[in-house]
Amino acid sequence: MKQWIYPLFSLFFTIFLYAQDGDSLNDNNKTSNDKNISAINLEQIKSLDIKLSLINKELQDDIWTRKYSNYITYHKLLAELNKIEKKIKRAKKYRKYRKNLDDLIEQKKIIESQLSLLKDYKESPFSELLKPEEIPEPPSVTNPVAIIEAFSYIKQVNSKSSYYKNMLEEIKSVLTLLKEKKRLLEEKYKILKTPELQKELKILTSEIEDFASAVKTAEQTINVYEKRVEEVVFKVTEDIKRQTEKAVEIFAIVLVLLILNLMIKWAIRRYIKDSERFYMANKAINFTFATVVIFILLFAYLENVSYIVTILGFASAGIAIAMKDMFMSILGWTVIVFGGSIHVGDRIKVKKEGLVYVGDVVDISLLRITILEDVTLTSYLENRRSGRIIFIPNNYIFTDLIANYTHAGLKTVWDGIDINITFDSNHKKAAHIAKEVARKYAKGYIDITRKQLNRLRSTYHLKNTNVDTRVYTFIEEYGIRVSVWYMTNSYATLTLRSTISAEIIEAYMREDDIKIAYPTQTIALTKNSKSIINSPKIEEGQNS
Repeated sequence: MKQWIYPLFSLFFTIFLYAQDGDSLNDNNKTSNDKNISAINLEQIKSLDIKLSLINKELQDDIWTRKYSNYITYHKLLAELNKIEKKIKRAKKYRKYRKNLDDLIEQKKIIESQLSLLKDYKESPFSELLKPEEIPEPPSVTNPVAIIEAFSYIKQVNSKSSYYKNMLEEIKSVLTLLKEKKRLLEEKYKILKTPELQKELKILTSEIEDFASAVKTAEQTINVYEKRVEEVVFKVTEDIKRQTEKAVEIFAIVLVLLILNLMIKWAIRRYIKDSERFYMANKAINFTFATVVIFILLFAYLENVSYIVTILGFASAGIAIAMKDMFMSILGWTVIVFGGSIHVGDRIKVKKEGLVYVGDVVDISLLRITILEDVTLTSYLENRRSGRIIFIPNNYIFTDLIANYTHAGLKTVWDGIDINITFDSNHKKAAHIAKEVARKYAKGYIDITRKQLNRLRSTYHLKNTNVDTRVYTFIEEYGIRVSVWYMTNSYATLTLRSTISAEIIEAYMREDDIKIAYPTQTIALTKNSKSIINSPKIEEGQNS
């Protein structure tokens, strides 16, 4: 038996040695091949890596690859969460697995936190493109106003269609990049054939399949969506065209009526000389024109009852245009009566086109304010007329200046007197005299005004309520001007002004060192010439 064991042992030992030599030879051959590959294809691999890095950078900045990556990450985390939940259930059920329970619970919390951050990527990143929004119901274009809404609708649906087409083009460009990346990786894999490259190719192939499937479905979906958009846009465009033609016809009719209206007004102006009769005829023509236009619009657009409100709006606008002054006066009357800015008995000042009127309000009617003109400083300086009845349309309260001298119970106003004195006069004494004279006559009005202003503090924010008599001195070109200001009765400013002026002049004339300035000149005669050189004297002024 020992005779056949030894030869058998020798045979196995020889086979083992041969196998070792063969493996050693294979390893040497492999090393030699790797060295040959590295030496031959090094430049090609570097070129492929550069191209891949450029593509990866471009894909990294793309929004669709980011959405897809987050979508894949979300579902991987979701699968991991399901596994952990199963392990937690098993650990709670079997005692031998409970030692890892706390770790599993902590892992579950971490994954749930990550899922909450990625919850917006739960749905497919291509869902918006694969399921476009429903096209809004097109507006019903049955009047000119609805044309604006129709144009807005067309712009809206076309913009949405362009939006989806742009998204599709973006995904197609991403798909092109992914295919190019796959081609480069396949070339690199033919050279290196590493497991990492094989795994990356597998993942990339899956991503390309998802993008390709999304592109294919989206092309069909967007094609159907565009056809529906074209259909509704065509329908709305036809409605716009029809309503535009109708509006042009109505506009032409109204234009003819307007020309006829102007011709009738021209004829009336030529043959009716009385202004009141012409005014009434003009109003009647305007009212008739507005009524005819309203009926034209009613017959044109009454076929749809839902737009009666719009038609009434047109009618109101026509009436308002034809009788705008009357409506504005009525509105002004409402503001005056309920606003309380003007009351019967108030003294007001009205300015219109350079003309100024001051008088007392004797009536406030629905269309106008009636005032009785009084003799005032305005009459003395500007009008040289008084005692007239002035009618002021109520709409002037919106367009022109109306000043109320007696608003909210006030019965006094500030008035001022200016007197010029020469430069060599005692200006301090002159100012003191003027202030004392004005204070003597205005003392009663000062007390009244102070009480009235205190009552107004609850209604208005009043900062400066000083109503004491004031005096100012100014250096003018030809003398010193003494300006004294005092409170006076709103209804009798001229009377007090006259009294104070006369007493100040008399007081100045009694003083030797106060001289009232008046226009003067100095004449200088030369010895060799008869010419006269005129030059204005510094001391020159004018009487107040």
